[in-house]
Amino acid sequence: MFGDLFGKLTQIKQKMQEGKERLATVTLSGEAGDGAVKVTVDGNRQVKSIDIAAHLFAPENKEEMEDLLITALNRALKDAENSWEAEMKNAAGGMLGGLM
Repeated sequence: MFGDLFGKLTQIKQKMQEGKERLATVTLSGEAGDGAVKVTVDGNRQVKSIDIAAHLFAPENKEEMEDLLITALNRALKDAENSWEAEMKNAAGGMLGGLM
């Protein structure tokens, strides 16, 4: 009984690691301000790039840039979180019954 459970847990761990490796190759983007701020993350929720339109660097646009950056980051990270959850559920693939 425990041997079977240990085997399944080992298999799930391996599949989750494979899923994380696949997620590292997935890129997701979030934008704000009609594209004035763009953030790209990978499926493991690591920020890969931030692109900010030049006009936002003016001192009078500081607050706007901060707001847009937060919005774009949150959008990209939400998409990455959804991808991560789907990949991990797929990795568990019914081995845990209704737990996931």
